[in-house]
Amino acid sequence: MECRRKLVEICPRKPLMEEREFFDEKAETKKHTIMCPHCRQEGEYEVSWLVRTKKKQIPNRADERDRARYAKLRNYMVRRDDQLACKNIRCRKRFEITSLQSVVSE
Repeated sequence: MECRRKLVEICPRKPLMEEREFFDEKAETKKHTIMCPHCRQEGEYEVSWLVRTKKKQIPNRADERDRARYAKLRNYMVRRDDQLACKNIRCRKRFEITSLQSVVSE
C-alpha cells in the first residue's frame, strides 16, 4: 500500500483506459478451406472469430492520451479456435490451425 502511494505522488495522472473499452465485441463464425496435415484431405471448417469493431464515439472519461490512442485504432478479428477435428471419417484426428493468422485487421 505504501508503494502505491509513492507511485500516485510521483505520477498523479490517471491510468490509461483498457483497449476493450474502445471496442464492441461480437462472436462470429466463418468458413475456411483447411487441409488436415494427417490425411491430407481438404475440408470446409467453421472457425470462430471474435470481431472487435471500434465504437462510434469515444467514452466520456477519456483524456488526451486516450483520444490519441483511439484515433489510431482499427477494427480487427481474433481467432478463437486453435484446433479442429478432421472431418474425414477414417482420420478424425485433431490438428492445429496453422494456415490462418490469429489476428486479422480489416
